[in-house]
Amino acid sequence: MANQPFLTDIQTIRERARQHIENGAVTEGYRADRERVIDILNEALATEIVCVLRYKRHYYMADGLSANIAANEFLEHAQQEQQHADWLAERIVQLGGAPNFSPEGILTRSHSEYVEGDTLKEMIKEDLVAERIAIDSYREIVAYLGDQDPTSRRIMEDILAQEEEHADDMAGLLEGLQRQHQSNA
Repeated sequence: MANQPFLTDIQTIRERARQHIENGAVTEGYRADRERVIDILNEALATEIVCVLRYKRHYYMADGLSANIAANEFLEHAQQEQQHADWLAERIVQLGGAPNFSPEGILTRSHSEYVEGDTLKEMIKEDLVAERIAIDSYREIVAYLGDQDPTSRRIMEDILAQEEEHADDMAGLLEGLQRQHQSNA
């Protein structure tokens, strides 16, 4: 083990770093299909944008006895989803791509749907469904990226962890609403 360096010869790394410098962060060691990863990240970006829009609408439309607690949660989630979109856009640019913010086709690129919901309960349910969609699709993205693109994988893992928290928050709000409804009945 002691004779086997864990790192490629430093001179080789230095020489490779000087080649294709126009590729920025994408070095010869990048093993993923860059164009496919950019497409996948743009789908995740669309998903996050749709989530921002849905949470913002729910924030403004929340009405009823429990609306204040839910509205605050909706606003916090909208801000976090916007942060996710920013992380994804930054990574897409690092990979030499262009983040797709075009409103045209955003719903077809998004994994989640934009369902408004008329009541507070419906809004919470739709947000929970959207989070569950994001969780499953992002988990698949993480697995797809594997060790081919550890930076994009880590970003997706961070987003996935927060989506799981969001789903837990929505499930808690839904449970609280149901308990409140049962005690009022």
